[in-house]
Amino acid sequence: MKKPPKKKQDPDMLDEYDFSKGVRGKYAKRYSEGTNVVVLAPDVAAVFSDADSVNDALRGLMKIAKKANAKVG
Repeated sequence: MKKPPKKKQDPDMLDEYDFSKGVRGKYAKRYSEGTNVVVLAPDVAAVFSDADSVNDALRGLMKIAKKANAKVG
């Protein structure tokens, strides 16, 4: 019998790594339920230094929007 062909191995993966008992997607559902990741465009990300500054700016925008809606409605 012939041996099955070797799979291409990622050059970053060492022979010591053993994923034979790993479970694919074990935490995928929990992760998707508990995260809210937003990717900023590079030009927007350049203006904000961290998550707190983004949140502060969005809270300010929410206040402005709320005042504008109150005047209309």
